[in-house]
Amino acid sequence: MFQFDTLSLLFVFLILIGAIPNIFYSYGYLPHIERKVHYQLHYFAFIGSMIGVVISANALMFLLFWELMSLTSWQLVLTEAKKKKTIDAARFYFLMTHFGFLFLLLFLLIATDGNLELGFAQMQGIVGRFAYPTLLFFFIILGFLSKAGAVPLHVWLPYAHPEAPSPVSALMSGVMLKVAIYGLFRFLFDVLYPWPLEWGVLILVIGSLSSLVGVLYALSEHDIKALLANHSIENIGIILIGFGMGMIFESMHLKVLSSFAFIAALFHTFNHMSFKSLLFMGAGAVLHQTHTKNIEKYGGLIKAMPVTALTFLLASISISALPPTNGFLSEWMIFQSMLGSSNLDNTSLKLAIPFAIFALAMTGGLAIACFVKAYGITFLGLHRSSNAKHAHEVNRLMRLGMILMAAVVISLMLFMPFYIGWFDRVLTGLGHLSIYDKIFPDGIWHMHSVAIHGGVVSPLFLLAALIGITALLMYGYKALHVKERIHRTWSCGYRTSARTQYSATGFAGPIRRFFGWLYKPHEHFSKKDIEGGSGKFVDLHYEVHIKPLFEATLYESVGKAVNRISYWIYRFAHFEQIRYAAMIFNLTLMVLFSYRIFAHQFSWPTLAIEGTIMLISIKILIIGEKR
Repeated sequence: MFQFDTLSLLFVFLILIGAIPNIFYSYGYLPHIERKVHYQLHYFAFIGSMIGVVISANALMFLLFWELMSLTSWQLVLTEAKKKKTIDAARFYFLMTHFGFLFLLLFLLIATDGNLELGFAQMQGIVGRFAYPTLLFFFIILGFLSKAGAVPLHVWLPYAHPEAPSPVSALMSGVMLKVAIYGLFRFLFDVLYPWPLEWGVLILVIGSLSSLVGVLYALSEHDIKALLANHSIENIGIILIGFGMGMIFESMHLKVLSSFAFIAALFHTFNHMSFKSLLFMGAGAVLHQTHTKNIEKYGGLIKAMPVTALTFLLASISISALPPTNGFLSEWMIFQSMLGSSNLDNTSLKLAIPFAIFALAMTGGLAIACFVKAYGITFLGLHRSSNAKHAHEVNRLMRLGMILMAAVVISLMLFMPFYIGWFDRVLTGLGHLSIYDKIFPDGIWHMHSVAIHGGVVSPLFLLAALIGITALLMYGYKALHVKERIHRTWSCGYRTSARTQYSATGFAGPIRRFFGWLYKPHEHFSKKDIEGGSGKFVDLHYEVHIKPLFEATLYESVGKAVNRISYWIYRFAHFEQIRYAAMIFNLTLMVLFSYRIFAHQFSWPTLAIEGTIMLISIKILIIGEKR
């Protein structure tokens, strides 16, 4: 019923270090919530269900806890359901999470041959006899990546996360998405192993697209929680890049490089849990002091909320992958794994891997720009609203939660060799080679890539150098008795105010114009002229609204298709009785033909003949003559 191998224990640990600081923060946040009993009941059930998923030993328990995790998180999104926007976001999340559950159920029904009490390792023999293993691979891709938020199944994140209470947003983005990554590890290693090369290439491409799409839409966001939700899409993409490289190397029997790439993916999984949880906590603190999620209404909060500002800065530096943070170290490992593929002689890899390198490099640069915007507009400059002007630091429990999560972020940097050793033991338990001694051949001070001509990085030396240089500059500043002169900000003769500061919209403007083909922005511009002078104005208002590309194309098209299908179903309901019999007859034919295709050898000529028979039967018996 339950199992406690190294992979399960690793993710139990991830859930606990993500949930414990969140519990303190959540109790500090509780006064902001009206439905306290509803919130606490589903909150602890949500944490318990995630632990249940990662320790489940058979299909039945896995599906039970997976569904419980989905339902409790859905109810938590509805905790503050006062607005239609919140209800719509929860409904969309409910639809997407059960879309994925459907494919997981199909996968497990086939992999267990209907016996859901079968263990994961026992499924491998059944799957090995199945004629279409790639179909099963697509089932788990649709099932797990819809929960993880990978492109193109990512669109629910920027809706659900902003509407959920902030502790829930931190848990969903920081922890729940990683449970989906656990599912990928578990089923690909225990059930679908070994894999063909094409599966790894697909994961790599999905990860590359997710990282780029996530960071580009994060840059255009003004809602701070939607911005962070889009960065979850980006970081899930980075994890999948490492995961895809591990699968590619494994399929080409490059065991050492495969282990290195999988360790990088696991390391970034932990890193994203830590800094994204901390960022959502900081965003929640700012939200409930300013009563708005609009970044344009913040500003100057660093003095009023110093603990929130400092912890948010730490998480921003880490998610931007600046050295020597934990985010930098895991992304460095993923880069090194891709650079180690230069000797691979395969056409698809020569296209996919350079694209992934470009995507990861572009993502890193854009992430820095995005968090310069997010931190600068939120905490620096002048107050942009009266609420920001009167904001103050959050209560002690919320501060404690943020400090504890900041300690997790720092521990992943300082004790990186310990975590790498644990990840190495997990992969050894899954049948891979131990490469810890190859990563740290000279001790814990230097981290090596395992690729030929790979790089070396010394994170502890980088940290010591950073601290030393900073201390030296501060000492010099004090020793030289540098005088401070405080003057009013000069702006070329114009009076400075909050309205003349750089805005979030203006900051992202150049990037938004460069990627206009992707954003397709809707701009709203209005001004109030001074009476008698059209060239001068007393008020100016400019807004930009962006509808995500996948939502505007793929999802709207699916919606239209569903409406058409429902229309035809409505028409079927008004058929005469003879046509109902014809429909049942054709449905029986389709089931028999499908069974032959899945249970026996596939043949294109037979498929063409059977498809033609089906179409003729539908035309004659159901559609009939046009009147």
